[in-house]
Amino acid sequence: MSPLDPWRTAAFRALDADVATVLGAKAAESFAALRVRTVGDLLRHVPRHYLAGTELTDLATVVEGEHVAVMARVAKTEVFEGRGGFAGGRRAPNSRLEVTLTDGQGRLTATFFGRASIVAWWQRQLAAGVRGIFVGKVGSFRDQPQMTHPAFVMLDEAGGVVGNSEEKERIAELSRSGLVGLYPATAKLKTWTIAECERLALDALPAEDPWPAWVRERAGVIDLADAFRAVHRPDSRAEIDRGRQRLWFDEAFTTQVAMAYRRAENARQSAGPRPRVPGALLDAFDSRLPFALTEGQRDVSEEIFADLARQAPMQRLLQGEVGSGKTLVALRAMLAVVDTRGQAVLLAPTEVLAQQHFQTITGLLGELGQGHVLGAPETATDVVCITGSTPAARKRAALMQIASGEAGIIIGTHALLADNVSFADLGLVVIDEQHRFGVEQRALLTDRAHARPHVLVLTATPIPRSVAMTVFGDLTVSTLAQLPAGRADVTTTVVDATRRSAWVERAWERVAEEVAQGRQAFVVAPHIGGGKEADGLGVVELAARLSEGPLAGVRVGVLHGRLPAEEKATVMGAFAAGEVDVLVATTIIEVGVDVPNATMMIIWDADRFGISQLHQLRGRIGRGGLPGVCLLVSSAEPEAPSWERLAAIAGTRDGFALAELDLAQRREGDVLGASQSGGRSTLRLLRVLEHADVIEAARALAEEAVSRDPDRATPGFADAVTQTNLLAGEEWIDRS
Repeated sequence: MSPLDPWRTAAFRALDADVATVLGAKAAESFAALRVRTVGDLLRHVPRHYLAGTELTDLATVVEGEHVAVMARVAKTEVFEGRGGFAGGRRAPNSRLEVTLTDGQGRLTATFFGRASIVAWWQRQLAAGVRGIFVGKVGSFRDQPQMTHPAFVMLDEAGGVVGNSEEKERIAELSRSGLVGLYPATAKLKTWTIAECERLALDALPAEDPWPAWVRERAGVIDLADAFRAVHRPDSRAEIDRGRQRLWFDEAFTTQVAMAYRRAENARQSAGPRPRVPGALLDAFDSRLPFALTEGQRDVSEEIFADLARQAPMQRLLQGEVGSGKTLVALRAMLAVVDTRGQAVLLAPTEVLAQQHFQTITGLLGELGQGHVLGAPETATDVVCITGSTPAARKRAALMQIASGEAGIIIGTHALLADNVSFADLGLVVIDEQHRFGVEQRALLTDRAHARPHVLVLTATPIPRSVAMTVFGDLTVSTLAQLPAGRADVTTTVVDATRRSAWVERAWERVAEEVAQGRQAFVVAPHIGGGKEADGLGVVELAARLSEGPLAGVRVGVLHGRLPAEEKATVMGAFAAGEVDVLVATTIIEVGVDVPNATMMIIWDADRFGISQLHQLRGRIGRGGLPGVCLLVSSAEPEAPSWERLAAIAGTRDGFALAELDLAQRREGDVLGASQSGGRSTLRLLRVLEHADVIEAARALAEEAVSRDPDRATPGFADAVTQTNLLAGEEWIDRS
């Protein structure tokens, strides 16, 4: 194995090859829109539907905006005469042919424009009652689905070609097989072109299977080469099902093998046990808490303390509802490590969140976080914070405290990944919002310690178990679902800005009323504004309009990512101190921001946010004893899919139920992050909600694989780890 060729099996090598090696550079470029970069990507671009020789497409499944191929019967044709442009000095007539297609129940219109003679020829080809395949993009006319100038071929009852367009030969090739596969296509890539490219890729695939025979037998799957042929050139639906089962299993098993080896490798490492020390800093902190821990916080803390006391490094994910007290649990873990004379790092994805954590933790610790100053308790430790905007002199002093071990708790952003940060005894790394940090970034910090530190990952985004097994399979999962006592309810209402404009005016009045009672509010917009950005008001314009209009006289602050770091810290500090009444911000306040006096939030253009984002944003209010109000303002059309998301948010505060719905509505590529950058994802076919049983079975087999072959001598197992690590180095888990 070499850096140029990391593969040990012919199958992984062939599937990782650039798709241009099979199709040529020009053809490969046209597949970029489908996220196809390798031969494996191409072969996993499988038909969305299959049609038998006499089977019609269910037209109810046709979606506007998609490029589709449908098999349908002509119900009727109608010609409309019109006026066209000039031809040969004369005005040439331009006619329109409307063809009504049917599957026996639904209807779809195909429209053709041209000279009268051409339209007449089309009409003869598209006689009523004739069946055909129509390929094109679905548009809309008068609120009804319509295809304009689709390519087509007409078929007799036996599937033979009776009419044609200029693409006759290619479309007809589809109709000659026992089953016609209809691929997700684009304007440049027709379904029959994709089918031909798949044939070329199949010819380049080696027969050798990457998995040992015992794995295939235990999983009950066919060979890989047979599986790809089954989905692209099937003879029966049973064959398609067998092919799909193998490809689903492959995606799950590849990931699970890599995760299983990662867990085994971690178990072999030594972090050095960090047992709880009685009568030290943690006990002193607990004795000063003005409130009781929830049962969930106590239980999860005990799980973490048990992990810290072991020789092997802890690798734990703590997921918790918004406001469930994850930071307090993490702080107690950090204090337990400091009691062993170790150090703990809290890594945050943004400067705003890092500063918020610093204020929260130093506020909770009080004199226990003031180090060895005069009058501080003997068990006290220093707490330092380093971000990209930390002044040079303060950063130098903090680095010295870290290197000497005086600073037991270190808080920061990516700045902590810099080479000049040296730790005296790093025992614990706490990573807030795992999805903002990749595994490579995590390794940069943990590899700098003398021994492998314990790792605790925090996320406020509830994760369905099937996703946790796939994305966080190297971590043990703990869950905090119980909210601390005293948390107030938050009422969420959807405001239709187009049809209920008076409700929007009332919303601003309500904000002013909250402020008049000494409370504060957030206003969130989907973009910054102030330039050539998306439609709708951004933060800059919205803040200006509010200050000059309905919130005149109210202290309005602005917070977004383009502001200098010092200004962001100043604005956030002023809001937390009650010196700003209304904070107009982007999603920079999505996680971690804790202002108990904030009781109201208006989310502008709420239809532009996802379910998890809306849930996280709403979690910024109602954190004190007063009830909260969240208004989701939208100008979307009533039939738009976004209204389902908004209704779901308004209907429940159960983050775990919302997470399931969020995942059901989105592609797994979105969940894992690949589609955000147009990159690759390990999951092209597997649906983690639908195929949880496949993932479970693959996880069990992966554990057995590691037990049988702990040294990765099996070439396929080694390649599975390599592929997963390569993708992790790109954008699979890394969504920073």
